[in-house]
Amino acid sequence: MLTYIKESFDELKNHVTWPTWAEAQRLTVLVAVFSIIFSLAIWGVDTVFSKVVKAYFNWIG
Repeated sequence: MLTYIKESFDELKNHVTWPTWAEAQRLTVLVAVFSIIFSLAIWGVDTVFSKVVKAYFNWIG
């Protein structure tokens, strides 16, 4: 287990290419924007589906 941790740390330290600070900020904003857009799309579909189901049960009941 200790060897695994040492090798993992070495991998992160010497073999991973980390993004620049500017690139990390840009990608964070991009993820936030797409998360908001996706959540609004899900909210819209959920609202429409909820109204359709409510209308259906009001119609049959």
